[in-house]
Amino acid sequence: MKCPGIQFSSEPGNLTNLNTFKYSGLANNKIVGIVPTVSGKGIELITKKQKLSAHNINKCINKITITKGSHHTALSVANIVAHNGYCLDLHQAVLACISAILASQRLAKVHVKKTKGHCTMCAKQA
Repeated sequence: MKCPGIQFSSEPGNLTNLNTFKYSGLANNKIVGIVPTVSGKGIELITKKQKLSAHNINKCINKITITKGSHHTALSVANIVAHNGYCLDLHQAVLACISAILASQRLAKVHVKKTKGHCTMCAKQA
């Protein structure tokens, strides 16, 4: 008996982590993968070279590191995906993946609680 709901996948090159042919990094010839860099600043764009055999996985992977700002990163990756013949359906998934990775790399702001009224007078005297 099948379980109802969405099936997820964790394969490399799958932008949405959904178990579908459209987003699969194994079933398609041209793949796009986006992962955070090791340093924690920026992203690493992973594409697959077409002319090499699929048996040589290490040789057929092309990695591009982009550490600029979020707008520059999104624009350059969108241009690479659009102009190199990758599936245009992946455009929104690529941008969503980039923005999620860059948002996770931002530092959270620390808010200092301001004291009001009688407490401020006590703080100044101490």
